[in-house]
Amino acid sequence: MVEALSVLVLTGTGLVAGVLFAVAVSVMPALIAMTPERYVSTHILLGKRYDRIMPFIVTGSTAVDVGLAIRASEGPRVLFAAAAVCMAGVAVVSQTRNVPINRRVKRTRPEDLGPGWRDPRPAWRDWHLVRTGLAIAGCALTAAAVVLS
Repeated sequence: MVEALSVLVLTGTGLVAGVLFAVAVSVMPALIAMTPERYVSTHILLGKRYDRIMPFIVTGSTAVDVGLAIRASEGPRVLFAAAAVCMAGVAVVSQTRNVPINRRVKRTRPEDLGPGWRDPRPAWRDWHLVRTGLAIAGCALTAAAVVLS
């Protein structure tokens, strides 16, 4: 059972870290280079499926890290617990920072952009980098805990 949960949590944390990293190094620079109108149109198209599945993967990975922390010996316990804190941080940053920006952009019509439009891309990028760092740390901590278990 522990082995199956270890594979599951490594897969989950790895997926989250990988997706967020890919967005940081490829998608976000492209979005920043776009005109505001094209950015809004593209942003509306992006993330439709991520919005449904990523919270489940992040929450599930956090829960499995917590469960493994409870069952693990002292060294791995600390690592699993720290990984769970990092993954919970991904969820908090996502839900309180990035998701509200996503919702605001998705309510924006490209033709309504004017000179007073506040570009959300810098804030979104900054918060995305925070959650990406947390996800990478969570994945690395989980991997170290699994190896030591």
